[in-house]
Amino acid sequence: MKTSPAKSASPLGRSLLRIYLKEARYDFLKLWRMPAYALPTILFPTMFYILFGLIFAKRPGADSRIGLYYLATFGAFAVIAASLFALGVGVAGERGQGWLEVKRASPMPPMAYFTAKVITSMTFGLIIVLILMGLAIGLGGVRVTLAQALTLLAVEVLGAVPFCAMGLAIGYFAGPNSAPAIVNLIYMPLAFFSGLWIPIGLFPRILQHVALILPPYHLGEMALGVVGMGDGEANWVHMAVLGAFAALCLVLARVGFRRDEGKLYG
Repeated sequence: MKTSPAKSASPLGRSLLRIYLKEARYDFLKLWRMPAYALPTILFPTMFYILFGLIFAKRPGADSRIGLYYLATFGAFAVIAASLFALGVGVAGERGQGWLEVKRASPMPPMAYFTAKVITSMTFGLIIVLILMGLAIGLGGVRVTLAQALTLLAVEVLGAVPFCAMGLAIGYFAGPNSAPAIVNLIYMPLAFFSGLWIPIGLFPRILQHVALILPPYHLGEMALGVVGMGDGEANWVHMAVLGAFAALCLVLARVGFRRDEGKLYG
């Protein structure tokens, strides 16, 4: 009796799904149990929001919307950091340890490894943004509707994807020891000059033009647009910039991947 292709493919599909889910679960647990990643990733954005979005916002004469502004921008800052450290530092470290060679030799689908890291980054991003929302609403008096809160979560968590691609590119070109320093040297200035720390309207005019070409600016503006504080630019413009940036980073990551293959297999 012949088995139809649909019936024979179904168990295979379920098996692949289990592989992807298990890889994502174990990758998340590994980073969750790694204080060097989990604590800074969660605590730094939280501390910055407490300082700028809560304490600074309570000063006499401060703009009442500061807490709302920093909820959007520090959320973007948080998901970017989670992505770059999970993939940039993570992939570089595992390359240096030879772990990627083990993964390649195993029967696990290659994309399961990278998909797991993206899911891990997005999950950490979700956790951090939820913490910031709790602080903003519970202690900062920030008011957002349920629709705004859910949309902001979606924008910022999905907005991690282009920066996961960036982290992957860094991970394939940076060494395991230099990767943390390289990530810090890249994402901190990017975040600052993109207006995630200070509104770009306070920058000199030349720096305002620079911000427009920086990917974090576009994620930040999409997040600010959700709470009614964006620049008024259409979202498709921001998405186009982030999409082009992600594509460029994936091309660079592919070059690094092929370079590693050449070193291993000649």
